[in-house]
Amino acid sequence: MKEIILSIVAGLAVGIVFKCLKLPLPAPPVLAGVLGIVGVYLGGLAGEWIMNYFK
Repeated sequence: MKEIILSIVAGLAVGIVFKCLKLPLPAPPVLAGVLGIVGVYLGGLAGEWIMNYFK
């Protein structure tokens, strides 16, 4: 839970700094970004499952 809170706080801080400096946000479009993160997570789970299955 601590990691989630720290991630949100860091994201908020970066967003505020970028807006104050009038820079574009360093993030992909919302849906593409979320799907990319989900894909990386699922790929990690699949890789772990495959490695454990073929031991």
